[in-house]
Amino acid sequence: MEQSYEPDADPPPPHYHPSQDEHFDVLEGSIALKIGHARSVVPAGESFDIPRGTEHSMGPHGGPARVRWEVRPALRTWEFLTEMPASFDERLGHIQRYSEEFRLAGF
Repeated sequence: MEQSYEPDADPPPPHYHPSQDEHFDVLEGSIALKIGHARSVVPAGESFDIPRGTEHSMGPHGGPARVRWEVRPALRTWEFLTEMPASFDERLGHIQRYSEEFRLAGF
């Protein structure tokens, strides 16, 4: 998948994937990355991996950014992302239905 971030985009909340590993290639811009308590900036042309079960969050750093993103195994990630409700009130139930793909940190 590819993900584009607008300069003012809010990062996703800290979360983890209990059954999936992630790989990101930064294609444009830079990504502000938080893994656990460590913070870093990953510029275009570099990549990073997030092992399953690792708390993380990321977003654009200083401007727009674009990444290529792989999740292995895919499980139901596509459905999780494409079926995300617009209503905040409905999102918690949605997240609970996809608990093998996505879990909020601290819950």
